Amino acid sequence: MDLTNCFNENASDSSSKLPSSRYKGVVPQPNGRWGAQIYEKHQRVWLGTFNGEEEAAKAYNIASLRFRGLDAINNLKQSSLSTTIDDHEDETFFLQSHSKAEIVDMLRKHSYTNELELFKHNNAGKRMKYRDIIHTQKEWLFEKVLTPSDVGRLNRFVIPKQQAEKHFPLMDSEAKGVLLNIEDDLGNVWRFRYCFWSSSQSYVLTKGWTRFVKEKKVKAGDVVRFHGSSSMGDDKKLFIECTPRNIDNKVSGYPEVPSPVEEPLMAPVQDHDGIVRLFGVNIESNIVD
Repeated sequence: MDLTNCFNENASDSSSKLPSSRYKGVVPQPNGRWGAQIYEKHQRVWLGTFNGEEEAAKAYNIASLRFRGLDAINNLKQSSLSTTIDDHEDETFFLQSHSKAEIVDMLRKHSYTNELELFKHNNAGKRMKYRDIIHTQKEWLFEKVLTPSDVGRLNRFVIPKQQAEKHFPLMDSEAKGVLLNIEDDLGNVWRFRYCFWSSSQSYVLTKGWTRFVKEKKVKAGDVVRFHGSSSMGDDKKLFIECTPRNIDNKVSGYPEVPSPVEEPLMAPVQDHDGIVRLFGVNIESNIVD
């Protein structure tokens, strides 16, 4: 199913004569019902028509979690159906197990609740935690030691060109950049703008990176690792992990050797017995005290 064709062309936009909704993604309908919609790549995706305003808001919540990640800003504090930690993990796994188009189809047919309950019933007694499942699918992509400029006032993170072109290739139509959803080791999904700077011929993460640096408290010398996984739906999931340099001193399999503080290389040292030591070699001194 093509998501760009997944909206209802006959759905009415809100007008000045209709009351506006207090919820994001919810629009009033002329018949007194409420519609829900979400935008994907500047295209409206119609999620269906619902009897109540909050019901439409919950539909937007569900779509937002699938389209924008676990930290998406939603209308309500709770997700649609999750009341316990196990319920939340089941629903999260359920969302990631289906494509965006499949979730939209369930919402429009009002079958999402039944499909979720059936999924939970089929997995009763053999629940696998969502995080464990995702962890087994991780594939190491690359890592980088953060430079002072990566965490400085330039507000950007430079991805090595070879790794960027291999793992995050940009299409010609994406010259202005794209948004990448990258999940951290706590399950939070960060949204970064990824683009190519022609002036410096570099691939960078810009918008969202400064907030990541501040909240994660990363600094120059820390190691940032990127992982990918083949998702169970139609998307490629990305993961990011930060490790302090003083905890993990191995990068790309090579241990970091701290630089000892030494005497200046060219400075000769004269012992009390008149022997001069230069470059580790004893030289008799003709100096007369």
